[in-house]
Amino acid sequence: MSSLQKKTDVILIGAGVMSATLGSLLKELAPEWEIKVFEKLASPGEESSNEWNNAGTGHAALCELNYTSEKPDGTIDISKAVQINEQFQLSRQFWAHLIQTGVLHNPQQFIKPIPHMSLVLGESNVSFLKKRFKALTQNPLFQGMEYADEPAKLKEWIPLIMNGRTSSEPIAATKIDSGTDVNFGALTRMMFDYLKDQGVEVHYKHSIKDIKRTPDGSWNVKVHNLDNGRVENHVARFVFIGAGGGSLPLLQKTGIPESRQIGGFPVSGVFMVCKNPDVVEQHHAKVYGKAKVGAPPMSVPHLDTRYIDNKKALLFGPFAGFSPKFLKTGSNMDLIGSVKPNNLMTMLAAGMKEMALTRYLVQQVMLTSEQRMEELREFIPTAKSEDWELVVAGQRVQVIKDTPTGKGTLQFGTEVVSAADGSVAALLGASPGASTAVHVMLEVLRRCFPQELPKWEPKIKEIIPSYGLSLSEHPDLFRQIFSSTSEVLGLNSEDHVTNGVETSPDVVTRSI
Repeated sequence: MSSLQKKTDVILIGAGVMSATLGSLLKELAPEWEIKVFEKLASPGEESSNEWNNAGTGHAALCELNYTSEKPDGTIDISKAVQINEQFQLSRQFWAHLIQTGVLHNPQQFIKPIPHMSLVLGESNVSFLKKRFKALTQNPLFQGMEYADEPAKLKEWIPLIMNGRTSSEPIAATKIDSGTDVNFGALTRMMFDYLKDQGVEVHYKHSIKDIKRTPDGSWNVKVHNLDNGRVENHVARFVFIGAGGGSLPLLQKTGIPESRQIGGFPVSGVFMVCKNPDVVEQHHAKVYGKAKVGAPPMSVPHLDTRYIDNKKALLFGPFAGFSPKFLKTGSNMDLIGSVKPNNLMTMLAAGMKEMALTRYLVQQVMLTSEQRMEELREFIPTAKSEDWELVVAGQRVQVIKDTPTGKGTLQFGTEVVSAADGSVAALLGASPGASTAVHVMLEVLRRCFPQELPKWEPKIKEIIPSYGLSLSEHPDLFRQIFSSTSEVLGLNSEDHVTNGVETSPDVVTRSI
């Protein structure tokens, strides 16, 4: 074993969509900077960004009910939904820019139009959905959304869900055709192809052993080459940790004060995938339901049309599971190893406060195949067991930290943790994740490169025309940008969905 030391400007840890996005932005803003990427696995986009390890939803709050809450006075708070939608518009603009400049080709390989729908059962939920619809459609970001509670209209929208439904329970749905299905795995691989063409050094099968600050304020990253066993020391002015669930342990290695009092709790996901092409062809939408009372936001059930490997698929879930691993390819010691003296009380406080989550996870792990089918039949009354199989999705590490509301608060979302001097940053958390990658990376630039940002802003505005503006407050600009990005990304026509895609009779399946 030998030790080598090499200097560079930027080190990106993890070859997922976040590092791909940050690397692509930096190549536009500071093309002279030297960038190195280190990834433990053999290729990019194989963990959280992989198409089988996430829902593939372009999260714009069009269908996700957990982004709109009902206030005590009965009105609907849409502020979170507006925020998420605005963030997704940034991603659309950036992807369109990459297409227009020839960085990416064939947008149909990573994004397709698909209706986004919300579906609820029961009188109180129908009332909530109607109020939500009225509140959202007053905002320009959600224009085009439709509401229906008549069985005939719903059967037109979602025949697979309505066929065989005998209950007289009230049912309603909203539908908006501007939703998207995004293959973040394919997008990640395409962006890394570009980065390599731009001279970025991408090192696969390299794991990070340690991250320590040097006397001059740079960072020494100790890297283990898994192929030859060699240990190398790479020094960089800036380090970004975008390692999915593996980000927390690496952040802890930096020892920065901002890494303290932060813990993580891993939750694994399981989806059911349909292997009957006749069933797959009967559904064309992403349909999100409402989490059951007492269940966490991550448990929202949804029935999704997906396009994976250019074939149409149908997935239902997620069902939660538990593994102490922080990554699908991680170690069973990950959770225990993440507990440090500085976050022990935070973790214990979370354990006391989140008993409901613990019970939920235990119940989910104990579900039988037939019990999962019963939940599926709430969406598809005619579902047959032989048409469906389980697929284990990715690991998500929910952030636990001390907040003004108390110690050990479980966070549902995505957040950046950075050093005070901006020399290191890490991305933690889960959904909406990849959908808001551009927004999150712009936040990294704002926090970590305040000196360079003023000279970068003209270029950023060229790449992302709405940068610094709220599109919901500038409806004319929104319509202009939405129209142009739809055209560039090929989202204006249903022809895009079938262009080069084997939709019938082939169906994608994945072995467990």
